[in-house]
Amino acid sequence: QVQLVESGGGLVQAGGTLRLSCAASGRTISSDVMGWFRQAPGQRREFVAAISRNGAATKHADSVSARFTISRDNAKNTVYLQMNSLEPEDTAVYYCAANEWGTALEISLNKYKYWGQGTQVTVAS
Repeated sequence: QVQLVESGGGLVQAGGTLRLSCAASGRTISSDVMGWFRQAPGQRREFVAAISRNGAATKHADSVSARFTISRDNAKNTVYLQMNSLEPEDTAVYYCAANEWGTALEISLNKYKYWGQGTQVTVAS
């Protein structure tokens, strides 16, 4: 069992930056593919980014690929999402998730077993 806790969200002006963190506890996440997802009000939860077990491979949604970067520090049992050039359309609750079943950088929610409680990101225009 692993517990995930996101932090780093908040209110920022358009064009600003935020860095989200996802701290894991209960066991190491070094053998998990990790992902970030987001859910805007009235919208379905959507894939944002995923990172391989050792951090060598990443995948980002097209809508964020030029602006967001996922990374991880397995020594700290933590995953990060650096968000630059934020836009009002990025406003959402951001969730961290862990996939302990495979090595592929999955974009489907049902591939991830463990989820955090989310952190709110609000981008003002």
